[in-house]
Amino acid sequence: MSSSRPQPERACWWRATACVAQRSARTPDQSPALRSTTCANRLCRSPTNDWCPYCNIALRSLQQHHDAIAARCARLVAVSPQIPEESLSLTEKHQLAFHVLSDIGLDTAKQYGLAFDLPGDLAAVYDRLGFDLQRVNGGHARTLPLPATYVIDRAGTIRWAFVDTDYTRRAEPADILTALDALR
Repeated sequence: MSSSRPQPERACWWRATACVAQRSARTPDQSPALRSTTCANRLCRSPTNDWCPYCNIALRSLQQHHDAIAARCARLVAVSPQIPEESLSLTEKHQLAFHVLSDIGLDTAKQYGLAFDLPGDLAAVYDRLGFDLQRVNGGHARTLPLPATYVIDRAGTIRWAFVDTDYTRRAEPADILTALDALR
C-alpha cells in the first residue's frame, strides 16, 4: 500500500533547503567560481555524492551525453563535497570522461548559494542509513549542497541554471543541450 505523504527525510530536506534555493546563483549572474580562461563554455554540475542514487543516475546520464556536450564546445565539470579520494572513486566507478572536482568545506557551493546545513533530525536519518558524511566530506558532515546545474559562458556569466530543492529532480540533458545551443 502506498502513501501520498512525503517521506520524513524528504520533508526534512525540503524544510532545510527552501530558503537556500531562493538565494542561489541565477542567470545572468557572474559565476563566482570556475571561470573559464579557455575558449570553451562550461557546464557545471553540482553536487555529486557517491552515496546519493540520484547523483549517480545524473552522472551516468551526463556521461551518456558527454560527446554531445563536447561537440558544442563545452566542458563538463562535476563538483562534489567529498574528499578527492571519494571523487576519484566516483569517476572510476562510472567511467566518467569528465572531471569530478572536490569542494571540501563547500566553499564553491557557498559562493553559488547552494550550501545548507542539515537539521538534526535529517542528519540522524543519514546516520541511521550508514552514510559516513563526516569522513567522505572531509569533516563537514552537516553541510550539503543543493543539486544544481549551470551553463557558464566564456566570460564567466551564468547563462542557464537549474536549481531545485527536490533532490530527486535534476536537469534534463535535452534542456542542457538546448541551453548550450543558445550560446552559439
